[in-house]
Amino acid sequence: MVGAAFLLVGVLGFIPGITTHYDELSFAGHSGALLFGLFAVSVLHNLVHLLFGILGLLAAKRSQFARAFLVAGGGVYVFLWVYGSAIGEHTGANFLPVNTADNWLHLGLGAGMIVLGIATTAVERARSNSPVN
Repeated sequence: MVGAAFLLVGVLGFIPGITTHYDELSFAGHSGALLFGLFAVSVLHNLVHLLFGILGLLAAKRSQFARAFLVAGGGVYVFLWVYGSAIGEHTGANFLPVNTADNWLHLGLGAGMIVLGIATTAVERARSNSPVN
């Protein structure tokens, strides 16, 4: 489910209208294009979402890989929140690009993915330790 959501967002980032100022979409760095008129996107940013989505779908085939994807991927998004919050929006370091809306979304995604990964691990452990009826 998480992988499919990332795939969808990656595709939507390439659709004019859903992505406003589509004519300003650059490969990387500062881009005037905004997904849903809110989140900064570039070709690179959209490709990262597509790649993340593919990895998520592949990981979903086995529960331990899915949990690892959620926890590790959540860690990546928390890191992106820290990174995006520390750099200037209009600097060369903003290569994806990210803006304030992206930063807060990254924090929420990261925390949510980590919690989901930990919760599913706890559920799996509880199931494996429960007596068979």
